[in-house]
Amino acid sequence: MPPTLYDSQPSSYHLRDLENGHRRRDPNDGTNSETSASTLLSPVEATPFTRELSSAKATWQRISEWAHGPQPPRPYIIVPFGASIQLVPMKILHTWLPRRRDRLWLLLTFYAFWLLLFIWIIHTGNSDRVDSPQRLSCISRLWPSSGDCGLNGDECRPFENQSFDFRCPAYCRDVKVLNAYAIGAEEINYRSLVIGGPTEPGDKFMNIYRGDSFICGAAIHAGIIDDRSGGCGTITLIGSHKNFSSSEGNGISSVGFNSSFPLSFTFDAKSTTKNTQCKDPQWRAFGVSLVFTTVLSLCTTSSALFFGTVFTSVFFQTALASDPPYSTTYDGVISAAIGRFLPAAFVALFIYQYFVRYTLRKLKAPLERTFLWLGACWVGAIGNHIFDKIPISRLTSHDLLQQPGAITALVFIILLIFGIAVVQAWAFRIEGRLTRYLAIYAILLASILLLLAVPRLSLRIHHYILALLLLPGTILQTRPSLLYQGFLVGLFINGIGRWGFDSILQTATALRTDEKLGSLLPSIPTPIITGENITFSLSLADGYDGISALVNDVERFRRFDERSTTFTWSRAEGVDVEYFRFGFVKYARLGGVLVQDYTRAGVWMDDEWIQMQPGPSK
Repeated sequence: MPPTLYDSQPSSYHLRDLENGHRRRDPNDGTNSETSASTLLSPVEATPFTRELSSAKATWQRISEWAHGPQPPRPYIIVPFGASIQLVPMKILHTWLPRRRDRLWLLLTFYAFWLLLFIWIIHTGNSDRVDSPQRLSCISRLWPSSGDCGLNGDECRPFENQSFDFRCPAYCRDVKVLNAYAIGAEEINYRSLVIGGPTEPGDKFMNIYRGDSFICGAAIHAGIIDDRSGGCGTITLIGSHKNFSSSEGNGISSVGFNSSFPLSFTFDAKSTTKNTQCKDPQWRAFGVSLVFTTVLSLCTTSSALFFGTVFTSVFFQTALASDPPYSTTYDGVISAAIGRFLPAAFVALFIYQYFVRYTLRKLKAPLERTFLWLGACWVGAIGNHIFDKIPISRLTSHDLLQQPGAITALVFIILLIFGIAVVQAWAFRIEGRLTRYLAIYAILLASILLLLAVPRLSLRIHHYILALLLLPGTILQTRPSLLYQGFLVGLFINGIGRWGFDSILQTATALRTDEKLGSLLPSIPTPIITGENITFSLSLADGYDGISALVNDVERFRRFDERSTTFTWSRAEGVDVEYFRFGFVKYARLGGVLVQDYTRAGVWMDDEWIQMQPGPSK
């Protein structure tokens, strides 16, 4: 039997060498011979399995050699455009202050002046005096929801004869409801919750809004405050009102409601006077922060000094001015910002040590760093007003499926990220680091898959999580990497400054917020109408403890522990149309009541009853 391939050749020979027909020295006769794989492997010796194995090894080796990149690797280094011009500010600084100690004193003075000016702007724009206006968020309402206001809305009183001053932040016009919200027989979603409007054309102080409207959105709609600068006003509660009109005003389309509601409001004429000295200070503070970070970036080559200063400045600009968390007092905003800064700073040290330091190392291009890295960082941190235009509110399957344009926008973003990742991967290959880059993302992908497998919890990719996932792909000294890395650091700052370190795993309840529960709905037979009264026969289903009825979106009836009951409602004088919704309630384990989904609205119009459509409402 002829010897096998591996018996007939020395152990130091490689199969690839044989296949390529390299010259060999025969150890037995001492002569040279030109030997190819085809002459060494007879049809009997070269089995199909052997050929497939050798082909697979050769293919894998070629892939491995390609992934390791050229030999030797070619690291990227940014060659500055007009290097001598970019270094002019630093040369002037070193000429005027040649000693390091003098430059240190100048830096400390620079920081002190910057801090005092920033604090002065924030303080004058956000005073917490006893007589200062009530701070509101863009979604603040007098009437949160029917479930929160209790029977007859008693927990949301007073309804009338009250006034108070309020303060709205900037950019509330585009804030929308993120889950379907029922207004009579209509449901709205992904639009501003402003119900009502002008009672007399052209008079902005004769606008009447339903009590569950966004106050700041209504003030913008009425022309009391400006969307870009926010402002103050005076709100007056005027009690029950009927027939709220719909209209367009200052970029907001209000919703009409043709029945009655127990709480409504308007704006006082002195609102205009108050608003002239009550503007959101975010852009003044941003102007100061932008100028100072730009000056420092142009006058230093130290990447540690640059990153530490920029991170701190951008964080407090975001958390205190541009996109602060909501609190009824500004002292609460300051407390939240300081509480989030310390853990954020520890993460920032990690970001600098393993990502930023390699990208900015020995970079002698302060102008390009300022324009690309710093500029992108500011966009990522305070560009939420721009990003709000993207039709993606939350990265949950529910939101993506129901929000118009969300799927298209998500596909575009994924393709953009994929394209950037391919280009970055090619650059890593040229530097000989592609295999390490792929290994890092294999670990991250495996971690995400493990998190997805955790029972009863859902994966939620927050701003800061997305930034941390993508930052490893920016460890290159290229101009695109400067841009991407700055933007991702800004995105991380925005996520922490505004929302804090929210968990990457959240419960279904936390993700759902006020969305429909999918609970059982009551079966409502045709009611009996007698004159100005309407009577409903109600039955309690197994697993529930009571039944509730909403009339014109206000809870007017709740009955517990009765298998069957009736509910009679008398029409108010002057009201022609009324809306009825019904839902079950449960006792909470630790006390209180859990309100379930309601039916869609049935309509009582004159002497006619229009049965509710199938499906739940909230």
